[in-house]
Amino acid sequence: VQLVESGGGLVQPGESLRLSCTASGFAVSAYDMSWDRQAPGKQRELVASITGVRGGTADAEVAKGRFTISRVNALNTVYLQMNSLKSDDTAVYYCHARIWKELWGQGTQVTVSS
Repeated sequence: VQLVESGGGLVQPGESLRLSCTASGFAVSAYDMSWDRQAPGKQRELVASITGVRGGTADAEVAKGRFTISRVNALNTVYLQMNSLKSDDTAVYYCHARIWKELWGQGTQVTVSS
């Protein structure tokens, strides 16, 4: 079982990015998943989550109105669309799955800077 993130990079404030998390070894439609992030010197925090089966979503305060979590079951992939990025969004973003164990991806760096 594995999670592979992609889509991070360097953008300017106000721009957008879409992160992808492709799973192998299990179906993303069956398990709760989330995007979390960790900025330098700070604890890892939840950004957004999506439930298995029903696909209900929930956003942390940092994401409300700007970020959207979604998934495409046929691609076994979960996405995080991030709009209106700010410098405070600079962090390593991790995909997280609650399967029969806690599973984390390797992380993808997002840097927001002018």
